[in-house]
Amino acid sequence: MKIVVSQEIVNVCPNFVGACVEAQVVNSGHCEALWAEIYRLEKQFRAELTTESLKELPSIAATRLVYKACGKDPSRYRPASEQLIRRVLQGKELYQIDTLVDLVNLASIAYGYSIGGFDADKFVGDTLTLGIGREGEPYEGIGRGPLNIAGLPVYRDAVGGVGTPTSDHERTKMTLGTTHLVVLVNGYDGNEQRVSENALYLQRLIEQYASGVDCSVTLYR
Repeated sequence: MKIVVSQEIVNVCPNFVGACVEAQVVNSGHCEALWAEIYRLEKQFRAELTTESLKELPSIAATRLVYKACGKDPSRYRPASEQLIRRVLQGKELYQIDTLVDLVNLASIAYGYSIGGFDADKFVGDTLTLGIGREGEPYEGIGRGPLNIAGLPVYRDAVGGVGTPTSDHERTKMTLGTTHLVVLVNGYDGNEQRVSENALYLQRLIEQYASGVDCSVTLYR
């Protein structure tokens, strides 16, 4: 996939850096070894963080600032990474969906970046453009129904929105039948090294738990 960062995103976040991880995969309903990793990280985070201190993590703090700069309340429309970590810190179980969704959630929790995971065969066209949502723009969040994305960073393909840091779109969601995976790491903190580390961590998870092959990592600004 070709990823384009629009000028409107550059205006609110000039240091933005993203990573695209693309691979051929085999999904499964559940992976015991993957969940062992998830449980270990949950235990670590509960010992180190609180629901207040997690807002100070650079990756999450930067995403919240971009929400505000775009005109969105980050406490009402929480970035997905913050949602996931808050759930862990509140002692709740993470949702078990399928291996691809679960490993993307693990990677998001581990580094604090909001990460979009997509069935790339459902994209229309070969380009995704990162912009800002508009008033009245139709968008159906996964498991959330219609979502007001005005003021949210949003990736669009040739048809419309496919992903925001709050929720990805039903149209391009991963399923058990997904074989062509694209994962986007959103570094609103501009930390290229950490974004790269998160992408390589994703690559390892994909290869280890989803039989990933032809796995590529590409940075973009």
